[in-house]
Amino acid sequence: MNLAILVSLGIILYSFIGYPFLIWIWIQLRNSLQKASTPQPSPILPSITLVVPCYNEAPLLEKKIANCRELDYPKDSLNLLFITDGSTDNSQEIVKRHPDITCLHQPLRKGKTAAENRAMESVTTELVIFSDANTLLNAAALQNIVRHFSDSRIACVAGEKRIQQHQKDNASGSGEQLYWQYESWVKQLDARLYSCVGAAGELVAFRTSLYQALPPDCLLDDFMQSMQMAARGYRIAYEAGAFATEPASPTLEEELKRKTRIAAGAWQSMQRLRPLINPIRTPVLFFQYFSRRILRWAFVPYLLIAVAILSVCETLLDKGNFFVRWLVLAQCLFYIVAVLGYLFRNRSTHRKWLFAPCYFCIMHYAMIAGAYRYLKGEQSAIWEKADRKR
Repeated sequence: MNLAILVSLGIILYSFIGYPFLIWIWIQLRNSLQKASTPQPSPILPSITLVVPCYNEAPLLEKKIANCRELDYPKDSLNLLFITDGSTDNSQEIVKRHPDITCLHQPLRKGKTAAENRAMESVTTELVIFSDANTLLNAAALQNIVRHFSDSRIACVAGEKRIQQHQKDNASGSGEQLYWQYESWVKQLDARLYSCVGAAGELVAFRTSLYQALPPDCLLDDFMQSMQMAARGYRIAYEAGAFATEPASPTLEEELKRKTRIAAGAWQSMQRLRPLINPIRTPVLFFQYFSRRILRWAFVPYLLIAVAILSVCETLLDKGNFFVRWLVLAQCLFYIVAVLGYLFRNRSTHRKWLFAPCYFCIMHYAMIAGAYRYLKGEQSAIWEKADRKR
C-alpha cells in the first residue's frame, strides 16, 4: 500500500512540478550546446484573415470590432470575418453595420466547429487567426504572431490567454487567474523544447494551407486542429506577446460548467489522437503530450482520490509510517482550505492564493464529471453558453 501511495503521489507531482522542471533542465542543457534562435519580424507582413466566431454576443460586438480596428497591422492586409450562425440577438445586424467586415450567418446553429469549417471556405489568405468574441487582443498581437511563420516548420501559433485582473476577485476569478498564469509558463517551456501541446481558441493562428476540416461533432476544435498539425511533423509555437484578455467566470458554478464540457472534449480528443501521436513517429511530441495531457486528464484526478483513501487507510490501520502520517495531515489541511474556499467562494479578497485549493479541486472534479458525460454521450458539440463577468 505504501508503494501504491508513493507511485500515485509521484505521478501527481511529476505532472505539475516534475515535468516542467525536467524540460527546463533539458532546455538549459541544449542551449549550452547550441544557440537558441529567436523568430525575427518579417519585412513583408502577409495577408491574414481574423475570424471571430460569435453566438449571441450582441452586447460585446461593438467593443470587439473596435478592438480589431486598433490592432497594429496594415489594414489592407487584414481581413475581418465574423460568424454569427444561430444567433437570435441580432448579432448579424450589428456586424453588417460595418461594410468592411464579412459576416457569415445562417439561422441554424450547428456548433462552433461546423461554423469554423464553413468560414474556412471563404478564407483565401496565407494565414488565418481565430479569436473569441468575448476577448480583447493587445495591439501588437498579430505582428508578434505572424513573425513565427517565417519558420516553415511552424504550422500554428498559440497566443496567451489572460484573465481580466480585478483588485479583488472571488474564488472563480482568483483560481482562474492563477491557473492560466501557471499554464502560460508551462506552455512557454513546451514551445522552447519542441512544440506547444495544443492551442486554445481565445487566440490561435494557422497556416491556411494546412487547415483540415474537422468532424462537426468535435468538442475541442482548436486543440484538435493544432495537434493534428503537430502529429504531421509540424510545430506549435507559443507567443506570450500576443494575448487575449477575457473576463473570469462570474461564479464557481459557471466555471465548473465550462470546465466539465472542456473535460468531455479532452476525453474525445484523447480517443481521436490515439492513432496519430505515438512514441515511434513523434517521440518528443508524444513525451510532451503524455506528460502534459494524458497524465493530467486521464490519471491525476483519480490518483488524487487514491492517495487520499490509501493514506487514510494506512493511518487508521496504524500501519502508516512517519511520511504517510504527515501526508494525511497535509491533505487534511489542503482540503479544509479548499472547503473554506468553496464556502466563501463569492467573497472577494486580495489574497488570491486562498482560493487556489478550491479551484484545484473543482478543476479535477470537472475532469471526472466530463469523462462521465463523454462516455454517456451527453456532451453535444453545440455547447450551452457560459456566463462571463462584464
